[in-house]
Amino acid sequence: MDCEPMRPEPLSPEPPPPATIAGLLAALEALSRSRPDRVLRLSGSLPAAALENGWATATDVPTDPLPADWEPFELLIFRGFSSLTTHPTAFDPDRAALPEAARISGAELLAAPLNPSGGVRLRGPLPVAAFLELASWA
Repeated sequence: MDCEPMRPEPLSPEPPPPATIAGLLAALEALSRSRPDRVLRLSGSLPAAALENGWATATDVPTDPLPADWEPFELLIFRGFSSLTTHPTAFDPDRAALPEAARISGAELLAAPLNPSGGVRLRGPLPVAAFLELASWA
């Protein structure tokens, strides 16, 4: 019986993104602590029911197109903290700022501090996974 030698799979240049929204936010918050001159702005949508009834679970995520009861959100990550600018943020620092059902559609890197009359966009909009490496925060 002939056997082919096993070939190693090529190494991925980037680690896989965290499997949960909470893990993703924690990773981005950790990176932001080392770049106090940067703000990461995430945008996407989340179910309105998640805000009214507690966070939704990942199984509540619908297929495209999003239903009418989903709302757009904007979340800023600065110096290790996440804050929703479009919805209330829970006071509990151990709770993720977004429910697991949230869909993140893009991310932008901005210069800090933010200027209300116009921010300076440094990178983006890009997929959020593009900002999981510290080099992308430069």
